[in-house]
Amino acid sequence: MPQRAAGERRVVVMLKAGLVSLVLAYMLSQFYRAFLAVLAPVLQDQVGAGPGDLALSSGLWFIAFAAMQLPVGAALDRFGPRRTVAWLMGLGGAGGAVVFALATAPWHLHVAMTLLGIGCSPALMGPYYIFAREYPQAAFGALAGMLVGFGSLGNILGASPLVWVIEAAGWRQTLWGLAAVTLGVAALVLAAVRDPARLGAGHPQGSIGQILRLRGLWFILPLFGVNYAVTAAIRGLWAAPWLTEVHGADATQIGRVTLAMGLAMVAGSFAVGPAARLAGGARRAVMIFSAVMIAVMGVMVLQPTLPLAVVTVLLVVLGFFGSAYPLLMAHGRGFLPPHLVGRGMTFLNMMSIGGVGVMQFASRPVYAAAQGAYPPAQAFAMLWLFFLIPLAIGFLLYFLTPEAPAHAPDPD
Repeated sequence: MPQRAAGERRVVVMLKAGLVSLVLAYMLSQFYRAFLAVLAPVLQDQVGAGPGDLALSSGLWFIAFAAMQLPVGAALDRFGPRRTVAWLMGLGGAGGAVVFALATAPWHLHVAMTLLGIGCSPALMGPYYIFAREYPQAAFGALAGMLVGFGSLGNILGASPLVWVIEAAGWRQTLWGLAAVTLGVAALVLAAVRDPARLGAGHPQGSIGQILRLRGLWFILPLFGVNYAVTAAIRGLWAAPWLTEVHGADATQIGRVTLAMGLAMVAGSFAVGPAARLAGGARRAVMIFSAVMIAVMGVMVLQPTLPLAVVTVLLVVLGFFGSAYPLLMAHGRGFLPPHLVGRGMTFLNMMSIGGVGVMQFASRPVYAAAQGAYPPAQAFAMLWLFFLIPLAIGFLLYFLTPEAPAHAPDPD
């Protein structure tokens, strides 16, 4: 009996260590997608990378990340999350940080960010795969939200804390340190994560065609493509110029407002589980979250010159209710049979991340055209309308999506 109890304790310790390693991997993913803006001044001074170069580098991270989702899904189904996350994080993530540390020209940053996007591509889907296979369907939304909430702290670390480290150690030394941390997290994943049991030989091999034949997913996909894209683009790309050009905010005020919005996004991720329980399911919670987003965006379109305090509240509310991604994933996961869990979830994630990239790239010419025709406040109102229209369309189409079945059927 003592030996059995000791063995059970070791299993519990390994499970906790595996979960911690996966949370750390996702924190790195959030960090690497956000840290470039902090490095902009020093990279322009020492590497010659201007705003256009950094915009391209950032875009390449998202493109590489999105392009890897289907291969990651196949790898999760074939090899399991332990090896998939560990090897891609170790080779792509640590390798990209090394290339970044050695960069002497803008194209080196492009290569580095592409490698980082590849390395981070399984960081969220690996644990989601485990949640989908090992835990009850009703618990998926809460677990997914908690993971995103903890992992999103990496986004916060990529702001002021990173500035302090760079000032103390230098940016190249910081990147070398990040490479070591990334490699260490990959090694921890490889050592501690336990893969779910393999599916039996009787399960068919999944394919994209089978995923596309799942009718329950058809009217979820449009909202997947725009939901996260709105908050990601506004916080990461457009909040600062809006606060500067329309509200006269200085750097300190911008930092406070965007930090508040970022923290609200973290809080919203933790709230999705209780929200689903209170609303009676993930689908209803998504509708409530999306309706609030649409209302806030409507106010931003109609009243872009509200006082800074009111604008701060609007962005905080938008950040909180714009955190419905785990709810959408929980709803979509309910339509996936066991042999399509890996490919299906990464396909849904590809739609979401791809939407971020498309909306960010498309928003630039939209704002440029509006800026040439209208004063700053009206130009931003047109930009907010650009985000609002697809969000409203996705919301309306989402009403056609049924509740997920208790047990997902095989595709026709």
